[in-house]
Amino acid sequence: MDTDRAPTRKGSTPIKVYCLPAEKDQISRNAQAAGLSASMFLLHVGAGYEVRTILDYQRIDDLARINGDLGRLGGLLKLWLTNDERLRQMKATELRAVLNKIEANQEAMRAIMRAVLRREPGRGREEA
Repeated sequence: MDTDRAPTRKGSTPIKVYCLPAEKDQISRNAQAAGLSASMFLLHVGAGYEVRTILDYQRIDDLARINGDLGRLGGLLKLWLTNDERLRQMKATELRAVLNKIEANQEAMRAIMRAVLRREPGRGREEA
């Protein structure tokens, strides 16, 4: 038998944790939110590791996609407005208002993304 191999978790002694059914459900939900098995979640928490949720990453991805769509929409709107004869009668203030609203939405989404990243544990950032 090879004794030079490092021990593995599966070959080690398990730790039993007694809990109520509601507590077990809560642990399972927290583990699922972190994208981990219940065993790995408890190991991370017990060993003092920061547990990161996958939900914030999904929100950031969604917001980034929307932000990109808004940017493309703004670019298409600008192109459309410069080349379309029918819209030359439209007031410049109305056009600026539409573009300003797109930019405001983009900035609001960026603020949400920054807030989510600041709240995320283990990233070395303090919440402002």
